[in-house]
Amino acid sequence: MTERLNAFAVTLAQLNPTMGDIEGNAAKARVARSRAIADSADLVLFPELFIAGYPPEDLVQKPAFQAACRAAIEALARETADGGPAMLIGTPWVEDGKLYNACALLDGGRIAALRFKCNLPNYGVFDEKRLFSRGPASGPVTVRGVRIGVPICEDIWLEESEDYENLVETLAETGAEIILVPNGSPYARDKNDVRLSVAVARVTESGLPLVYLNQVGGQDELVFDGASFALNGDLSLAAQLPAFAESITTLRFTRTGGDWRCTGPIAEQPEGDRADYAACVLGLRDYVSKNGFPGVLLGISGGIDSALCAAIAVDALGVDQVHGVMLPYRYTAAHSIADAGELAGHLGIRYEVLPIAEAVNGFETILSGLFKNLPPDITEENLQARTRGTLLMAISNKTGLMVVTTGNKSEMSVGYATLYGDMNGGFNPIKDIYKTQVFRLASLRNSWKPDGALGPTGEVIPSDIITRPPTAELRENQTDQDSLPPYDVLDAILERLVEREEPLDQIIAAGFDRETVTRIDHLLNVAEYKRRQAAPGVKVTRKNFGRDRRYPITNRFRDRGEKLPVPDETLVSRGNKASIDAFEG
Repeated sequence: MTERLNAFAVTLAQLNPTMGDIEGNAAKARVARSRAIADSADLVLFPELFIAGYPPEDLVQKPAFQAACRAAIEALARETADGGPAMLIGTPWVEDGKLYNACALLDGGRIAALRFKCNLPNYGVFDEKRLFSRGPASGPVTVRGVRIGVPICEDIWLEESEDYENLVETLAETGAEIILVPNGSPYARDKNDVRLSVAVARVTESGLPLVYLNQVGGQDELVFDGASFALNGDLSLAAQLPAFAESITTLRFTRTGGDWRCTGPIAEQPEGDRADYAACVLGLRDYVSKNGFPGVLLGISGGIDSALCAAIAVDALGVDQVHGVMLPYRYTAAHSIADAGELAGHLGIRYEVLPIAEAVNGFETILSGLFKNLPPDITEENLQARTRGTLLMAISNKTGLMVVTTGNKSEMSVGYATLYGDMNGGFNPIKDIYKTQVFRLASLRNSWKPDGALGPTGEVIPSDIITRPPTAELRENQTDQDSLPPYDVLDAILERLVEREEPLDQIIAAGFDRETVTRIDHLLNVAEYKRRQAAPGVKVTRKNFGRDRRYPITNRFRDRGEKLPVPDETLVSRGNKASIDAFEG
């Protein structure tokens, strides 16, 4: 018995659940437990809300869904009567009429303990306060004689404040020996460094080893990158699991004196542009596969955005599930047609050329009476884009293939896209990628591809596509810079406006041209109605459109670029807490 208490093995199930597939997620849990049995583990740890999928949004409020999750947990609990490893598994849980984000300890054929998430995030992509009740700051659970602290995701992210409990401190004070943290932490660029710093802070406070287990996989716009890790009490990195891939890994803790330590594998982590590209691949792969599409279809223009999306699609799904279509008109340059064909050849995908002149001319003929004596303008340009969108959707309807839309974040920001035209589609892998990064990712893909990618190695995007000035080719000799500032300037301004929410006067003071800044801000504001109708797409930045940045469409407020007024505190009467309490009765 003494020997047993000096050794503890936990299997980390870094897995990819599917939202709402309760039976499928439970099957994954059983596979992980079988591995744990083979490894003689004491416990299997699963990510946050694993049995349901994360984030469940309002689905978790359905009583039928809650009941199905509980039934699955009960079935798994009964199976632990075999004397094998216990399970710590995330699940929704209803207790006394309240819904909790819970982690259930299954052991000895029973639900041996429950722990509820205490700190509920309510920012960015998270809205747990509208879904779940706040749980108490509970002490550790005991597994095989070892006291395990189980804070759930946000429970470790902030120090104690008016709104947050320092749960790790509470666990240390109540006798926890090892901290195991189930997480549903979405990917964002450089997020790993943030997670590690948070974990280091909690280990520093408690002196306890900490295991950070994260989900992996795509869920609509969100991508979960896994990248789970373990820290020893001395802050040394004990283990690092791979990013963007499932992994079932058993860590063996040994106790010397009062301290538990473990060692495990250290997987190399992709960073920067490589991580963003891998996230785009995984996000598209899971969106297509989890929603049951047989493959994807995309318009290939000979431009860089569609080229990058085609490469991502092949890396995600393989050549057999990607169909490219070139839809030329009279403004389509011969080199664009040639580049599109070369791209398709490099990728090895099915590829066709469908000229659209007859269809566009037909629309113009139908409208000729209504448009008589009116000069040509952007209407005729949009007809070309909408013709292409209609044809792609027709092929999608006939084949079942999902249309991949290819607009980048720069275009989505300023509305440089045609609603019901090139914006048609089911999913956009580069929706959160600025144009300057599109160029970088295209060059990167020609020299590298992520682990597990299904596409060919070597140069897949013709160099001419990367070096040629971008153009929509909707009129003679058109380039994007006819309508927009240079992309390096545009993206720098947009990053300040979107990610940082900087006032215009600060951006101008940083050296950007006032007229350019105010114009870009105007375009950003008036394009909100377009973005509301855009396809979902992978989130990689700190603030994407849709989940993070939610602005009203009808909105007359405009920042005029003037210095912000200084608040006049002399006008404000502030009461103390006692007076407030008295007012409230």
